[in-house]
Amino acid sequence: MEEKSQELRYIVRIANTDLVGSKNILFAMGKIKGISVMLANAFLGVAGIEKDKRAGALTDAEIQKLNDVISNPAKYNIPEWLFNRRKDPETGEDIHLLAGDLRFNTENDIKLMKKTRSYKGIRHSLGLTVRGQRTKANFRRNKGRVSLGVQRKKTEGGAAADSKGKK
Repeated sequence: MEEKSQELRYIVRIANTDLVGSKNILFAMGKIKGISVMLANAFLGVAGIEKDKRAGALTDAEIQKLNDVISNPAKYNIPEWLFNRRKDPETGEDIHLLAGDLRFNTENDIKLMKKTRSYKGIRHSLGLTVRGQRTKANFRRNKGRVSLGVQRKKTEGGAAADSKGKK
C-alpha cells in the first residue's frame, strides 16, 4: 500500500464522540455508546470506508458520510435487527439511539416499569436482579446489611495477644 501525504490525526470526532486516531476505525467506533463492532462494520460497508483504515487517516468527506450513516441508519438500508430500539413504544418505529439519548431512554423505560409496578419494575426498585438470576450465593453485597458470612470476634490485644499465645 502506498502512504499518502496526509498526516494522521490523533483525535477524530464522530457522532459527538472523540475517537483515538491510531486505532482501526472498525474498533475505534466501539467507543461510541450504542455502536458495537457488528454495527460499525455495517456502517463502514454502507459508507464505503475500508475497515482496516486508521481513524486518523479518514478524510473530512468520509467523516461526514459516516456521521450521516450513523444518524440515519434506516435511510441506508441497515437491517432493523441491528438497531437497539426496535418498535419504540412511543412512535412504533425502528430507531437506533446513541450516547445521551440511549441513556435517557433507558432511564425513562425503567421509571415507567417502576410506575406501572410491573415485575421488572418492582425488582428494579428493590435493587434485586431483574433477569432471573439466582440470588442465594451471588449479589450479596450492598443490600442494606453491613456484611454477610462468618465473622470472627476481635480480641482486645490484637496481634500482641496472638504472639504470646503461640510461645
